[in-house]
Amino acid sequence: MVGAPPPDKKILRFEDGSYFRFPALRWSVAHFRQLMPTVNVSRGLGAPTMLPRAIRPDIDRLRFTPVGSATSMTWKESLGATYTDGIVVLHRGRIVYERYFGALAEDGQHAAMSVTKSLVGTLGATLVAEGKLDAGKRVADYVPELAASAFGNATLRQILDMTTGLQYSEDYADPKAQVWAHAQAGNPLPKPAGYTGPRSYYEFLQTVRPEGSHGEKFSYKTVNTDVLGWVIARVTGKNVADLLSERIWRRIGAEQDAYMTVDSIGTPFAGGGLNTGLRDLARFGEMLRHNGRFNGQQILPEAAVADIRRGGDKADFAKAGYAQLPGWSYRDMWWVSHNAHGAYSARGVHGQRIYIDPKAEMVIVRYASHPVASNAANDPVTIPAFEALAEYLLARKH
Repeated sequence: MVGAPPPDKKILRFEDGSYFRFPALRWSVAHFRQLMPTVNVSRGLGAPTMLPRAIRPDIDRLRFTPVGSATSMTWKESLGATYTDGIVVLHRGRIVYERYFGALAEDGQHAAMSVTKSLVGTLGATLVAEGKLDAGKRVADYVPELAASAFGNATLRQILDMTTGLQYSEDYADPKAQVWAHAQAGNPLPKPAGYTGPRSYYEFLQTVRPEGSHGEKFSYKTVNTDVLGWVIARVTGKNVADLLSERIWRRIGAEQDAYMTVDSIGTPFAGGGLNTGLRDLARFGEMLRHNGRFNGQQILPEAAVADIRRGGDKADFAKAGYAQLPGWSYRDMWWVSHNAHGAYSARGVHGQRIYIDPKAEMVIVRYASHPVASNAANDPVTIPAFEALAEYLLARKH
């Protein structure tokens, strides 16, 4: 996309999907605002909170062994192996490592993909902790329009922990999966001639049919987060972009506005539409590491963060078959490792990540553009790399 205009063969467009094909993806994930409608997540007018720096060049030389490999690699080599666009590591609140690659600059913004879910889940957990939402109530109690859908008789807790029984496939490799019908409904561009399906996220959610029973197992489906976004908007009178600005972005001292992609009626995509600067994502992670406190104030209820960290039902999670995540669980739209450090993560397709390790006093945020959407493609490198860095920093606290 260089030139005025770029050569025809180099032009990427939202309308034909070319923006989301690798290697074009490496550029577009840092330029979504140029390609599709968005809504701002304002940082407000206050001064940003500075993150102190104590850069550790030795981190590049840290060695670890990826899962399934007999050969070790360095931390520096792992960044290329995971198609990293940018990464920031905080240790005890200080930036000890920061790198940018490709199309992402330090003053740029990048698609968070499904990391968005964890921020929306955090808002949901906050409202539950404050008594503004009742996790035991049915979705239809908050959004009657969903009463006849698969979501109507699901509890808010089942939505938050994704233990709903839905006829909905999240398989990006299957062109007939319902995830693509969901995306088409949320596409803000005019629909093709003869299209008779839903024309917004809200309309699509009302079409989702049940499959199996709620509360039996974890099943990762983006539409749960869109339902949570609808519930949040109904209860607070604010969409998730405005609430994220009010409750978090304006209070953590973010240095950049964030933004969210929207559908044809301006509804923010709660399941994956957030775009942020990398250091602001680190501020958010550091706030959680401090149990909701940051920038001299208690921003989130401690009870909300404690609920996330506690995790969900491991047995429910195991039924989903994530072979690379043994012993993990899912709670409030966060992935909880239950490892010796109590680490928990926000995860997004193509390698997006927030990784919080309370014991190591470490927060890692990474943006990436891995050619494979599923995190199963980068986890064999990412998980041992992050765990090795935690141990390394623990042994060298000062």
